[in-house]
Amino acid sequence: MSKSPSRTKAIVLLSGGLDSATCLYWAVAKGYDCRALCISYGQRHDREIESSRKIAKCAGIPFTHLKLDLPWLKSSSLVDSSKKIPDTPLEKIGSGGIPSTYVPGRNLLFTSLAASWADAQGACAIVLGPNALDYSGYPDCRPEFYSALENAVAKGTAQGATGKKIKIVTPIIKLSKAQIAKLAVKLGVPVQYTWSCYRGGKKPCGHCDACRLRAKGFAEAGLEDPALVRTAHFSVPRPMARGR
Repeated sequence: MSKSPSRTKAIVLLSGGLDSATCLYWAVAKGYDCRALCISYGQRHDREIESSRKIAKCAGIPFTHLKLDLPWLKSSSLVDSSKKIPDTPLEKIGSGGIPSTYVPGRNLLFTSLAASWADAQGACAIVLGPNALDYSGYPDCRPEFYSALENAVAKGTAQGATGKKIKIVTPIIKLSKAQIAKLAVKLGVPVQYTWSCYRGGKKPCGHCDACRLRAKGFAEAGLEDPALVRTAHFSVPRPMARGR
């Protein structure tokens, strides 16, 4: 992947999880002038909003929080707390069709909102963290979706009409969870603040797809997950940046 021009403005979709936090720190390291965008949509694990705020603060990045109230998203067990979150064995995750945790068009909505902001701000990039390897089988995590969406953004924005393309950058889309964990450590991501568990609560459940895939990644990377380590204090490293 080519390096970005120094200090190119970028909108980074930051959920508060390991993947999006790694993408934020990756973007900072590449020299992007970042703005973090976090979106609430009624998710039952809304404690990830607090995580995203902390991570943006650690990175020294401006943080914006948007709230969506779209009642039809309750078709997802990730939004409707009366529905059961799947407890799928690790070896079967991603092989049983689209799970109930899929939120209809979530990444399409989020990327479109980021594109709107990018068009208004004159930003040349949207950075986000979908992954098509260690994932639950969501259709909006595939590379071809983002390629098509980038073309649509180019044709439907003021910047695109004047020849200034808004890139959709997905730096971890083809990485395994182990590779993501290693990259997070290398970039100095404050992993202890990230939140992945679908169930929310005070500590990760250890049974949902997100928990199992995260645990698998850290185990295969030979790393301890600092988000699971109980300690009174964590030192928070600053992200590595180029050209600053």
